[in-house]
This record gives sequence, structure tokens and C-alpha cells, in this order.
Amino acid sequence: MRYRTYLKLALNILLHSKLRSWLTIIGIVIGVAAVVSIMSLGDSMAMNVESRFADMDLTKITITPGYSRAQSAMHGPPGQGQTSSSSDVELTNKDIMALKLIKDIQYMYGEISGREDVYFLGESVSLSITGVDPQVWQYVTTSDVGSGRLLEPADKFVAVIGSGVAEDIFEQPVGINMVLTINGKSVRVVGILESEGGSSDRQIIMPIDAAVEVIEDAEKNTFDSIVVKVGNVDMVESVAEEIKTKLMISRHVSERDQDFSVSASKSMLEDVSSMMSSMNLFLGAIAAVSLVVGAVGIANTMFTSVLEKTKEIGTMKAIGAKNRDIMMIFIFNALLVGFVGGAFGVIIGSIASVYLPSMLGMATVGLSLELTVFGLLIAMVIGVISGAVPAYRASRLKPVDALRYE
Repeated sequence: MRYRTYLKLALNILLHSKLRSWLTIIGIVIGVAAVVSIMSLGDSMAMNVESRFADMDLTKITITPGYSRAQSAMHGPPGQGQTSSSSDVELTNKDIMALKLIKDIQYMYGEISGREDVYFLGESVSLSITGVDPQVWQYVTTSDVGSGRLLEPADKFVAVIGSGVAEDIFEQPVGINMVLTINGKSVRVVGILESEGGSSDRQIIMPIDAAVEVIEDAEKNTFDSIVVKVGNVDMVESVAEEIKTKLMISRHVSERDQDFSVSASKSMLEDVSSMMSSMNLFLGAIAAVSLVVGAVGIANTMFTSVLEKTKEIGTMKAIGAKNRDIMMIFIFNALLVGFVGGAFGVIIGSIASVYLPSMLGMATVGLSLELTVFGLLIAMVIGVISGAVPAYRASRLKPVDALRYE
């Protein structure tokens, strides 16, 4: 027989067992739609994460006082589970001087932060104040200026503010050269940053010398964090390790009593990406269970079809059909069931891939060509595998026994 004949006969079997076949197909539809939509949702989540990290400088490393052993439990350092609080340790100029010996560091500065009441035209709002080294900060920041300028080395009681402070916090908008009052000090606005979303839009950035005077409990040459920028993203991990080593030596601490933390933006992105991949794999595995159920349904349908078509099989063998012909007819039947289920599953999955991300407030990726092909192929492969045993049994029937079957 030719393959066209196999397909015609397989289609005839499918059409003449409509209800049973379509119930089986529905199982495949659900499985493929679940797998495809979850994988597409995973792509949308990955794109959402990447967009959030797109503006992050992956060459940046941040050092903060205090260290939690629980954060590095996977590495199993001595004394794990202990925590050094940032309230009893601090970063100073001594730490910056120790780090200046690292040749791959491009820029470095100390940073302080706090919340203070900010007055503008009779209104008072508690806002985040960040003190930076203006000489270095302008080369490290990834924020864009919407209007005005960034901080300059000669600046003192001036500030760059987030777009939220400029437009949303006070009843009257805060513009360039307008004056804010913080702890009795007049601070002139010289720049307004473009909106980035989140808390960064509600902060005020000042030269660190001025910030020390307006932030309570702030001390000169004492920092809440030290920001380091390296020249190349490939150097981040090695520089982070070198920073840790240098600081442990200069601060006279070991891993057991380490009192500072070193975190890199690149590592954060890698950790989040790894977590997303694991979650997508887990969700995909759950969705794949419905494909297994669908495969069982195909096998059941095929076994039933073999029983119903036993006499026809006997007749075909009596007029010269070979074992291979009988087997290929039932294989094509299973392939058709898988293909139809996969096609409908891909259609439903594509609809879900558009609406699910939008309902969750994420960017919509839609169904890629790779996912479409994958959905169809996995359904067809499952169909063939599930129909292989029933097809083989049908091909092994003896003509005499098949014709006598009631």
C-alpha cells in the first residue's frame, strides 16, 4: 500500500469513531495547550525580568555593612546561620583606601542614605535622601536626566530629584532651581531624573558633604554602602572575590565573623534567571502530566479500534494486506489523533499566551514559531508512541482468527 492509502484508511477510522476519538483528542488538546501556554508565560516572565534589569549596570558591585550567613548557606561557610547586623559595624574611608589597591576597579565612592522631612511651599513629606560623591557618581549612575543636569564636583547644597518628587509628591510641581528645605538647610534643585518606576522616582540625591549635614545620625567619612564599578562585566566575579579578600584583611575578620556583604548586579540577574528557569521547568512538568493522561487515552482508543476492526483486519489480510500495512494504518490513525489534538492545543495555547501575561500585568510575548512546532511535534510523537503497541497487536492477528472474531 502507498502512504496515501494508509492516511485515507486511518482518516476513515477516525471519522467513524467520532465521539471516542474526540474525547481522546480533548485530552491531547488540554495537555498541549497547558504546556505551550505555560512555556509562553515563562518567556513573558523572562522578558519582564530582563526589562527590569535592562537599565541595571551589570558592572556594578555594592558593599554594605553586616553579613547574613544564611545568604551563603549553599557554600557552607563556618558558623553558617549567624548574622552580623549593620547596626554595630560600619564602612569607612579606610575600606575605600584598602580597595584602591585593586587595579580592575574603574570607579568607586561611598554612599549614605536616610529619610528626612522635606519642606516645599509649606508642605512636608518624608523622603529618601542619598548622599554620593558627585565627582564619581555622574560616571556610575545609569539614570537619565529629564531636565537640568547631574551633580558636579563643585556642588554642595544642591540636589537631583526623581520624577515622582518633581511631579507627584507635592501639590505644586518642583522645577529646576526651586528650593527644598531639609533639616533647616536650603537645597536647590539642579536636575530632574527621568522616570524609572519604583522607589527611585521618589528619592533626592545630594553631594555627600551636604547630605551628612541634613541626614540625622550621618557621620563624615562613614558610609552606608560603597559602590564599585569595574571596566568589564567579565571581571565582576573576580573583582568581587578580590574585594572580599581585601576587606577581610583590612578589617581583620575571617569568614566566621565577616561583617560586610559584597553583592553584584550580574549575580542578582543570574540568580533571578536561574530561579525563573527552575520555576518554568517545574510548571512545565506539572502541565506534562496532562499529556501523559492524553497518551493513555490514545492507547485506550487504539486498543478499542483494533477490537472493533478485527473482522476488517481479517478481510484485508485475506485479500493480501501484509502485517506492515495493518500496522501503518493504525500508526497513521494515532498520528492523526495526535496532530488534531496538537493543532487545537496550539490554538488554545496561543490565545492563553496573549491573555494570561496581560492579566498578570506583564509584557505579552505571544506564541513563537518554535513553540508552535514543538506543540505539534510533541502531540504527534505521543500519538505514535501510544499507538505503537495496539498497531503491532493488530498487525499480528491471524486472518482466520480475525474473521471468526465476534
